[in-house]
Order: sequence, then C-alpha cells, then structure tokens
Amino acid sequence: MTESIRLAKRVAEMMSCSRSQAEQYIEGGWVTVDGVVVEEPGFRVQDQTIELLPQATPAPVEPVTILLHKPAGVNTFADVSAALQLISPDTRIDDDRSGLRFLKRHLSGLTLTDHLETDASGLIVLTQDWRVKRKLMEDAARVEQEYIADVTGELIPDGLALLNQGLTFNGKPLAPMNVSWQKETRLRFALKGVQRGQIGIMCEKVGLTVQTIKRIRIGRMPMAGLPVGRWRYLLDHERF
Repeated sequence: MTESIRLAKRVAEMMSCSRSQAEQYIEGGWVTVDGVVVEEPGFRVQDQTIELLPQATPAPVEPVTILLHKPAGVNTFADVSAALQLISPDTRIDDDRSGLRFLKRHLSGLTLTDHLETDASGLIVLTQDWRVKRKLMEDAARVEQEYIADVTGELIPDGLALLNQGLTFNGKPLAPMNVSWQKETRLRFALKGVQRGQIGIMCEKVGLTVQTIKRIRIGRMPMAGLPVGRWRYLLDHERF
C-alpha cells in the first residue's frame, strides 16, 4: 500500500513550488482531490487524483468581513458559535456581489464586533479584518447605530422629547440622540454608544413597552437586502 503524505507536499511536488505556496493554493480552495475541493494542507493523500482549478493562484487568502441578519432568539453573548452556525454556503444571499468563493478559512478567527441582545434581531458584523475591528470596537462610541422598536403603551407627555434628550441609564445621563415615530406603534432610534438593554429601559421610562427590536444600520452600513438568517460579504468599497 502506498504510504500517505500531506496534500501540501503532493501539491508542492506537482507545481514545483515551495510548501508555503502549496498551502496557499490549498487554503485558497484551488485544489481538488478526486474532484472534491480540499482546503486542509494536512489532508493525507495516497494515489488520489490531485488537480488545480482554473485560475488557481497561490496568493494569500485576504481577511473577510461578514454581514449577518441575526434572528431574534439567538444568544451570541453566551457563545459566538451560535452566530457562526448561521453562516454557510446555503444561507449566503443569492445576489452577493463580492465575487468571493466561500472558504472554510473565512470562518476561522472571526470576531463579532458588537453583540445584539438575544431577543433582538438585525445586523451583526463578524470580521477577520483588523481595520474593521478597530472601527467598530475601539471607536464604537463614535459609530452611530439605527434601531426600530415596535412598542405598546401610552407615551407620557413630552415623552418623545425625553427620549431624544433628558433620560438616564445606569445612573448616568444619556447623550442626545435622534428618536422619531415611524408609524403609530414603531419608533426609530439613531444613537451612539448604545448599551445592552438601553432601548427597552428608555421606553419603559416614558410609558412604553418594547415588543420587538431590530438593528437596521451600523455606521454607514444598512442591513437592506438581508433577510433573517442570511448573510453576505462586505464589498471592497463599503465602509462603516
């Protein structure tokens, strides 16, 4: 029986290239074993048919950022893997215009930049890109977010003015924000530095009870076009 060897070694021999270049071919999703793409350089092979896909390149896989519409009920505070389980080729939107091929490597080292309450739905961002992490995590207090909240109850006198400016949270005054009615039972919040539970508490203080909350924008990035539970890659020209 032929002794098995690492796929990276076999590709390096085939391509007369270095082991590191061979690993880049494999991790880039360019190598098939008996017609099936294999992305693990350490995969053991014997006499299988090893081929490179057309346009194969040993270029390093660039870091990606993923935009996901988190469904209500998914708890990302306890375990980020709950969000990762929603990301697969089957849940990617059909009109993703990034031109990227889905790779297993795209799920490695993803950071969730800003948790969303378990009962809330809406946009969350997972990224491998240090620039996005810095913008959405280190500079989070300066990034505006937009939410819509379906509410019940009766607004107290001057309640809308208080929501915009005048309430406290955890004993500290809240910065002014933009709160307006979208329709009779739906409020829109545009605010910075939002804290866990903040919108619900704010509404309670003015006589309202939140039924549902959805985050529809982070910075300049809207959630438009993302159905619940679906995702896409951030495009090269898009910025938060």
